[in-house]
Amino acid sequence: MREPPLRFRSIWISDIHLGTAGCQADYLLDFLRHTEADHLYLVGDIVDGWALKRSWFWQQSHNDVIQKVLRKARKGTQVTYIPGNHDAGARQFAGLTFGGIRIADEAIHTTADGRRFLVLHGDEFDGVVQCARWLAIVGDRLYSLTLRLNRAFNQVRARLGLGYWSLSQYLKHKVKTAVNFVSDFEAAVAAQARERGLDGVICGHIHKAELREIDGVLYCNDGDWVESLTALVELYSGELQIITWQQCYAEQAARTAVPAYAAANQGASGA
Repeated sequence: MREPPLRFRSIWISDIHLGTAGCQADYLLDFLRHTEADHLYLVGDIVDGWALKRSWFWQQSHNDVIQKVLRKARKGTQVTYIPGNHDAGARQFAGLTFGGIRIADEAIHTTADGRRFLVLHGDEFDGVVQCARWLAIVGDRLYSLTLRLNRAFNQVRARLGLGYWSLSQYLKHKVKTAVNFVSDFEAAVAAQARERGLDGVICGHIHKAELREIDGVLYCNDGDWVESLTALVELYSGELQIITWQQCYAEQAARTAVPAYAAANQGASGA
């Protein structure tokens, strides 16, 4: 028997990077199948146009993700798509609606408890993207190489019965310049919300899920679906939480494995 879906008032996901081998589309599909929300925000870098220009990579699971989002929109979920730097071509359609999905450069979301949040991808606060796009592209290719190494490394770990471990996240947390960049980015985005008189900001872009207060403003980053497999959700009380779906996925698999194992053993004992 299938478990009922987890219901939230709002869900934010970003940095899916459909069109790349690093995209964890199967995990995302599982997340979308097991969750329902009144509002779904796609906060940029949903399709990786940069990668697709270099070489074509597109699996059925990538189609399935898009179809699942469209199905949610048809069934009444208010879906808002805010393009990022990797899918910036969609920004020309801001203000339009396709298949029930509204496209916008940014949005203001009011939570159930009355707080107002600026929702945007965040690349406009990344000086590398804005001032030296060629350097951003080089960095993106190095990041893709790291992800390929990461996949090979985790295939070995899986054979040894070990869990997933992110090489790229480890490097970002260890390299001082990367740590400083993340801190500067978070402070700049939070300052933008404060200048507008808002209670907080919700963004993506840097692939680092976070939920913390910065100078009186609540900074929220929903993470990504390449490394961390995270989403930001709003409960019907207005409370915001970060969900790590890899952990939920493992717990769910364990729950379904137990009755299956019991049934198999029961059949064997009765034979």
